[in-house]
Amino acid sequence: MRALVQRVSRASVTIQSGPDAGEVTGAIGTGLLALVGVTHDDGPAEAKALAAKIWHLRVFEGDDGRMDLPVAAVGGEVLVVSQFTLYGDTRKGRRPSWVQAAAPEQAEPLCELVADELRALGATVATGRFRADMGVELRNDGPVTLLLEV
Repeated sequence: MRALVQRVSRASVTIQSGPDAGEVTGAIGTGLLALVGVTHDDGPAEAKALAAKIWHLRVFEGDDGRMDLPVAAVGGEVLVVSQFTLYGDTRKGRRPSWVQAAAPEQAEPLCELVADELRALGATVATGRFRADMGVELRNDGPVTLLLEV
């Protein structure tokens, strides 16, 4: 599993098309936006490990100005959004290959498990909607953006 994690001062996800167009499915203030990608070999163990890594990631500044605090220490929230394109392969040609991305039937429950595990760790979690055409709006804080893999 992969997650592109951004430290944000705010973030939201809105459905862009279809009968639910305009619906905000998730919004947070200070915290982390985690775009989560799943590949074929991933299972519950990877989802749990990724959630723990996100929750304990020390990217918020302490009193000394160093990035030494996790999201919990600053009262932050987490917005989890599925992102199959994190497994796009662009090494050849100009059109990405999606062969490494897991099928939706495998990826959806694992993305949900990441969110559930974060909640179990104590996080306030908002989510996008799987398979929806989503618009993600964020204000990156720092900017701080990291690619996590488990």
